Amino acid sequence: MTTSESTTAAAGIHPTGPQPPKTPWSVILTRLACALLLLGALGWGYHGSEVDFAKLLRNRDNIAVFASEFIHPDFSDWRLYIEEIGVTLAIGLWGTFLAVLLAVPGGLLCASNVTPWWINQPVRRLMDAFRAINEMIFALLFIAAVGLGPFAGMLALFVHTLGTLSKLFSEAVETIDPRPVQGIRATGASKLDEIVYGVIPQVMSLWISYTLYRFESNVRSASVIGMVGGGGIGFLLFEAMNGYEFDRASAILILIIITVVIIDLVSSQIRKRFI
Repeated sequence: MTTSESTTAAAGIHPTGPQPPKTPWSVILTRLACALLLLGALGWGYHGSEVDFAKLLRNRDNIAVFASEFIHPDFSDWRLYIEEIGVTLAIGLWGTFLAVLLAVPGGLLCASNVTPWWINQPVRRLMDAFRAINEMIFALLFIAAVGLGPFAGMLALFVHTLGTLSKLFSEAVETIDPRPVQGIRATGASKLDEIVYGVIPQVMSLWISYTLYRFESNVRSASVIGMVGGGGIGFLLFEAMNGYEFDRASAILILIIITVVIIDLVSSQIRKRFI
């Protein structure tokens, strides 16, 4: 062994270069346990969801009939479809707008670096409740309260979106750089000034991005809410599907897709300009 090799060996360095650290057994066992849990959950879900891909083959004749009508969309009532898509957009727009108005203070109240635990924890649990209940359930509740129509659908989207945006807004606030806030506090500014000049400028771009995404999601959700009487294009889609008028249903779905694509393109331009 040469002098340099002896020095390298004495220093505990392998002559062929540094070796990657060995993975501890605890990490290996943890990963194995997680893999087994995942496989177990998939196995449990396989039976619970009654997965049966062979059913697609057994019902291929029905699927063929269904598909043959879907590839021939009927746009004869396109004026009515466009009108109801406008209602759907209005539901999504107002549901998102009202949610943002309350999600700004709601997100700040949920943020652990802005409010003490005895404020943010109760507000978080309230927002969890709003978020945990699906828009369809809220739609049924508001239909029972205010009757059928777009107003009930808008209220359903508003409450659910409030819970979602408050969580997203609070998470953005909790990741801010605290130094600007500390600098503003050192000048003797009020708590409101700290939020307006130290917190909001750091999170505004994320808040805009979250809002645009939720508006797009709410337009899709408004289409579904219409199926239970919440107004908009969803009611026409529900009627077409129930009447096995798949050509009309196909036309409605195509218009919904076009609407969402346009919203996505507009949202992308807004993001590029303001974010």
